[in-house]
Amino acid sequence: MGEGINGDAGDLAAAPYDQWLPFSPAGGSPRPSARYKHAAEVVREKLYVVGGSRNGRYLSDIQVNWKNYIVVVAGNTRTSTSNKVSVWLINVETNSWSSVDTYGKVPISRGGQSVSLVGSRLIMFGGEDNKRRLLNDLHILDLETMMWEEVKTGKGGPAPRYDHSAAVYADQYLLIFGGSSHSTCFSDIYLLDLQTMEWSQPDTQGAHINPRSGHAGTMIDENWYIVGGGDNASGSTDTIMMNASKFVWSVVTSVPARDPLACEGLTLCSTIVDGEKFLVAFGGYNGQYNNEIFVMKLKPRNLVQPRLLQSPAAAAAAASVTAAYAVITDEKTRDIVATDDLDVKRVQPSGSSKQITTELDALNGEKGKLESRLAEVRDENSKLKDRLDMVKLSHGELTKELKSVQHQLAAEGSRCQKLESQIAAAHKRLESTDSLENELEVLRQQISLVEQTMTTAQRQKSGGVWKWVAGSAEISDDE
Repeated sequence: MGEGINGDAGDLAAAPYDQWLPFSPAGGSPRPSARYKHAAEVVREKLYVVGGSRNGRYLSDIQVNWKNYIVVVAGNTRTSTSNKVSVWLINVETNSWSSVDTYGKVPISRGGQSVSLVGSRLIMFGGEDNKRRLLNDLHILDLETMMWEEVKTGKGGPAPRYDHSAAVYADQYLLIFGGSSHSTCFSDIYLLDLQTMEWSQPDTQGAHINPRSGHAGTMIDENWYIVGGGDNASGSTDTIMMNASKFVWSVVTSVPARDPLACEGLTLCSTIVDGEKFLVAFGGYNGQYNNEIFVMKLKPRNLVQPRLLQSPAAAAAAASVTAAYAVITDEKTRDIVATDDLDVKRVQPSGSSKQITTELDALNGEKGKLESRLAEVRDENSKLKDRLDMVKLSHGELTKELKSVQHQLAAEGSRCQKLESQIAAAHKRLESTDSLENELEVLRQQISLVEQTMTTAQRQKSGGVWKWVAGSAEISDDE
């Protein structure tokens, strides 16, 4: 990782870009004891470290800087008698502590949660309670009134988890990355629109990111830097960055395995020294607890105008439209970083005008290449815009056709209902006709039986008369 540097601004100014270096406090002042799952923040060029643990996850403090205070949201403690989250304030003017009474629906105590500051509101997400239940609830604390509110969000949010990281972008979007359940580590990323309270899961581009939990992150401008963490098997050795306006991942640098930075439960914050931006990492656990301080001077990166995504659908569309541009510019950025980091002293006067001229010619050549590449990117953007316009037009036509088909289906459905009613009525009439035919057949049989009976009776009557006549004649003859 290179040689160590002292706590001197001159040494920091000479530090190479995008490379972790150990940092020693000025004057040999003692560092805090080794720990992990603590909280840290740089305020007025001072690094504040609060809480942490050496023998279990009893503390899981989160802190942010608000006005003249450091706000500490305390996690689980061994001796606490309350099962609610507690809030403390550190006055940076007097370096004094004070406990704060909070109101409303105070969340249950937990560890591994994330807390982010938006204006005067703290947004807390997820964690693990003291019964080891995983959480994915969202709570907001208004620091002006100290009132807690549990917020119900739309569907599609992160699964319950702890030891994840969170950041706020453009004062409107909450980003959640990674973390773990009791058996699985995650590498997913979620976005919550703080105006609509809708979750989305944007598509990301760029480098492949391994699952991790227990990592630390900080947002600087539009770039979200993340360091450390692990996957229950080994520590993460890469320091990664996501451009929040393009959803593009890149690897800033890497450290060897078993390095103090390849650990869980460390903290990451940022500061500015002589106009240069620095990351500051402290503590963590990778088989042993440490209290080392590391700093990284960040390579200046071009800012992209923030895109205020109005909905999850818009977020997905914006990510897909800018994907090609993002990947191309990210690759070129890495090329520039590699070129500029060869030697910081190359841009300093060396006493040789010929060498300076050569370097200027090389820079001009690189500038020409960049301009050419920029033209290609703009051309690609134009093509993507045309394709997007065609997709929108096609979508509009398909929507009209769908509505027409829906109307036709509704009309056919109405006709089907009428036909079914007519068929039911016809069945009833047929059933009535069958009944009448049966009755008619019975009557026919009865008539036939009556006719047969009458015929037989007539024959019997007719035979009796003739017999009577014949009998009378015989009686006369005998006489």
